[in-house]
Amino acid sequence: MVNIPKGTKDVLPAESYKWHFVEKTAREVAALYNLKEIRTPVFEHTELFLRGVGDTTDIVNKEMYTFLDKGGRSISLKPEGTAGVVRSFIENGLSSGVLPLKMYYITPVFRYERPQAGRLREHHQFGVEIFGGKDAETDAEVILLARDYIAALGVEGVELNLNSIGCKHCRPKFNEALKEYLRPHLGEMCETCRSRFDKNPLRILDCKEEKCSKINENAPKTVDFLCDECREHFEKLKSILDACGVKYKLNPKLVRGLDYYSKTVFEFVSTNIGSQGTVLGGGRYDTLIENLGGPSVPAVGFGSGIERMLLLMENTKKEIPQELPLQVYIAGMDEAGRKAAFSLAQKLRKEGVRTEIDHMARSVKAQFKYAGKVGAKYVVVIGSNELESGEYTVKNMLDSSSETVAKDKISEYLKEKTV
Repeated sequence: MVNIPKGTKDVLPAESYKWHFVEKTAREVAALYNLKEIRTPVFEHTELFLRGVGDTTDIVNKEMYTFLDKGGRSISLKPEGTAGVVRSFIENGLSSGVLPLKMYYITPVFRYERPQAGRLREHHQFGVEIFGGKDAETDAEVILLARDYIAALGVEGVELNLNSIGCKHCRPKFNEALKEYLRPHLGEMCETCRSRFDKNPLRILDCKEEKCSKINENAPKTVDFLCDECREHFEKLKSILDACGVKYKLNPKLVRGLDYYSKTVFEFVSTNIGSQGTVLGGGRYDTLIENLGGPSVPAVGFGSGIERMLLLMENTKKEIPQELPLQVYIAGMDEAGRKAAFSLAQKLRKEGVRTEIDHMARSVKAQFKYAGKVGAKYVVVIGSNELESGEYTVKNMLDSSSETVAKDKISEYLKEKTV
């Protein structure tokens, strides 16, 4: 027997309704904000992620699934959604269309990391990207969309963390102050943080190692080094969120794990899914499109792991509604009855009635038992006697009542009862 690869998971038929609920909710909330879906390939040229995600990130250094294809080209499975969307935006000349361009995606992503609660080596993301809006209102809209998505799922107890990490003009001053603070502690820090010291010291604040987190407690804050533009942007964002009644926590250690962020960064976190409690995170990335060879177009977005959201819903005992149940089961009593059942089932399905028939040559008693297990509301019995009389027996499985219905009226009768 060949087993499933480590860090992956089957979504079984009995569980798929949960995924459908989350995905349907994501699409509905995105539609309310006038977002359209974009779909990009599962794999891209590795260079895209090296340039887009950043060569100092754990994703690029440790977690990407990278291989050479038969043409000798370096290919990587997508580790996150934004870089592929930016590549598509540039390659397809979407900047020449109407801006802002508001998009969402639901996609698998792949990261070779230690599997943990709600985070697998293949997991799935609902993501949002808005290209073209540079003002704080766009940041606020993305955050409000994220809040509405979480609320529509019925998830409670999730806290919004907010920070600004500045831009290319004010970040260098912060980086120098941070390096000055960290330099005496370098010998006590983990190897990853030491390697980041010269390349990207900001990322050190994202380290989850206990010894590094303790050192970072007294580190300088990005908000104390913001230029006038970044400070004005951040203050305006907070004022919009305040006006909309959105509660948030200012978190000076929040920097996010990807190199392309600038100005606003945010996360929705919960304590109900373990220490790695982020269920949705994002921010602004005004220079990414230009850095990947496109025009200078500002952008903001977020990503949310679907597995993590489902785990949170499970841990908080949020009941996910089942999908619409089976409406009619047609039990064929003999060969002629099964043939008639097959034809009737096709007619009912064309008219929108969810219908099932026997595929296992069960006895009538066994078919009734099966119909009960699959939740059929009505069972239609067809045998030689019913075919001869021209009347079918219909049993209501909810109250056990039965009645006979003329063959030429059965479709209309069931449609009226169920649709």
